[in-house]
Amino acid sequence: METIGFIGSGNMAEAFINGVLKAGVYRPGKVYVSDIRPERIEYLREHYGVRTTTDNADLASKVDVLVLSVKPQNMKTALEAIKGHIDKDVLVISIAAGIKTSFISSILGDVAIVRVMPNMPAWVREAASVLYANEKAQKNVEKARLILLSVGQTVTVEDEDLLDVVTAVSGSGPAYFFLLMHEMITAGIKLGLPEKEAQDLVLQTAKGAALLAEKTAAEGTTPAQLSARVATPNGTTEAAFKVFHSRGFSDMVSAGLTRAAERSQELSAG
Repeated sequence: METIGFIGSGNMAEAFINGVLKAGVYRPGKVYVSDIRPERIEYLREHYGVRTTTDNADLASKVDVLVLSVKPQNMKTALEAIKGHIDKDVLVISIAAGIKTSFISSILGDVAIVRVMPNMPAWVREAASVLYANEKAQKNVEKARLILLSVGQTVTVEDEDLLDVVTAVSGSGPAYFFLLMHEMITAGIKLGLPEKEAQDLVLQTAKGAALLAEKTAAEGTTPAQLSARVATPNGTTEAAFKVFHSRGFSDMVSAGLTRAAERSQELSAG
């Protein structure tokens, strides 16, 4: 079995470690993790049984798949530390937002690089991940997909610039839903519901709506069509919709995602 190493052990890295181990893609002894925080890698070693180190170059020299999961602002330092220590056939996977494959190859050289935009539901193995593979990584796409499938679903794009749009839609997307849920809970409480009941109702409604949308999508039904089914003429849902539309809900969502995509482009440009 091949080895995989994670440089950086933050929340998303841990979600991936949890996913590949539970899916049986890797055994604990084949997973390496490095971090500058001794207490963090001690936790990961004890909790998951993985191999740990504080030496990035040492880790990079031992693995077949190298996952770069450091913060974007720390990427240059991390890359320079491992330059010359990775095998020419290693597959590099970057989950750092805004870091282009060209930047990574400018330091590491001509290596196979897959850039990934996952999202927070990777923690419950329900991520929506998108990957882009540079030319040298084309033969490794299925290997990368197998890793990503351990934490959810994944799609592949051929144009790296689309990852800015992906960041706005699915990368940041869970936060939009969390915000809507929070506002619905708050409104329910203001209207008289006890806090726990308001939260339970909103969370179950969100879960049920997502599952129904997923199921009916396979039958060709869109979320807009489901929405229309609920919003009967002169009913309560239509009354709420009239308020949403009058206050520019669609324009607000479009403008928000557009700005998020622009910000991703700004970060990519440095």
